[in-house]
Amino acid sequence: MVQVVLGECSAADADTVFTVLRDHFPSDRGDDAPSQTGSSDPAVWTGAFRASRTPEPGAGVLLAGSVTADLQGGPVAVERLRAALDSAFAVTAKGTVSGDQEIQVQLRLTGAEHGEARERA
Repeated sequence: MVQVVLGECSAADADTVFTVLRDHFPSDRGDDAPSQTGSSDPAVWTGAFRASRTPEPGAGVLLAGSVTADLQGGPVAVERLRAALDSAFAVTAKGTVSGDQEIQVQLRLTGAEHGEARERA
């Protein structure tokens, strides 16, 4: 299982990222879409994904802005989620922390150069 925390983004962009991940991996989120409360506090969205296989490459996806994504889990599972994100977005690594059996990676996601907008089903 990989824990994913998304922040510094709109609810719509968080939903786009979670939709891309759900296309590849089972999640505890189901079809739950991130939403913004009326509060002006910064929002973060979380989800857990079971990365039991290597994802197939996907098409680029557009984002309205950038998204900060923190991934935490086993090294192989985190790398699988990162591969799915790499195929959909322009990804910049911001930092990595390795533990005894887990790794935490912070990524900055922006829309792919040649992406497509995702509509919620």
